[in-house]
Amino acid sequence: MRILLVEDEKSLQETILLNLELEGYEVVVAGDGRKAIDTYQGQHFDLILLDVMLPGLDGFKVCEQIRLTDSKTPIIFLTAKDTTQDRVQGLRLGADDYLQKPFNLEELLLRIKNVLKRTVPEMEESTYLYNFGKYWIDFKNYTAQTNQGVINLTKKEAMLLKLLIDHKNDVVSRQEILQAVWGYDVFPSTRTIDNFILSFRKYFEETPKEPKYFKSIRGVGYRFEI
Repeated sequence: MRILLVEDEKSLQETILLNLELEGYEVVVAGDGRKAIDTYQGQHFDLILLDVMLPGLDGFKVCEQIRLTDSKTPIIFLTAKDTTQDRVQGLRLGADDYLQKPFNLEELLLRIKNVLKRTVPEMEESTYLYNFGKYWIDFKNYTAQTNQGVINLTKKEAMLLKLLIDHKNDVVSRQEILQAVWGYDVFPSTRTIDNFILSFRKYFEETPKEPKYFKSIRGVGYRFEI
C-alpha cells in the first residue's frame, strides 16, 4: 500500500514516516499543498494523510482539487484545529476521516487500517487463484505453475500479472502499468516492462517467440489474450 503523507512539520513528518514504514507501507512525503498536488498527479496512492494547515495551499484546498478528478482515494485529515465547522468542512469536501493533533500513533495506524479495509475490500479466496491452459497463478501466496514447475513470483511480477489478467483481452498501456505497479511516471528503465513480459513468456508460453497469451502491442503497451 502506498501512502502520500502531506505534513509540513518536520519532526512530526519524520515520526509518522518511520511508523508507517515499520508497518510495511510505502510512503511518499510532501511538505506543502502545491507539492502534494504535483506528487499526487504523478503517482498512484492507496491513501492520503493530509495536514490541514499547510503553507501556500491548505489541506482543504488540496482535498478539493483531488476530489475534482478522484472520488475514490481515501483521505484522512490531520489537524490541530478541532472545531465542528472544520470537521464538517473536511467531510463535506470528501475526507474519509479526521484526526486531531496531537494524536496517538497507534490510533493513527488503526484508523489507516480501518479506512483501507473499507475502501480496498479483501478478495474472496476464489479470486486469488487464476487458471489458464495448463497453468495457474496463486496471487495470495505469490506462486505459479509454469513451464519450469511451481515457482515463487516476486511482488512486482504478481502485480503486473494481476493487472494484465484483470484487463484480459484489452491493451494495457505502459503508463497504466507504471502507475499501478511501480507507482510513478518516470520509466525505471527502457527495458524493465519488456523484461517482465519476456519472463512471463518463458513461464507460460509453449513457444515464447510465438506468444499465445502475452502480446506486445507496438507503441502502446501489452495485452493478456485468452
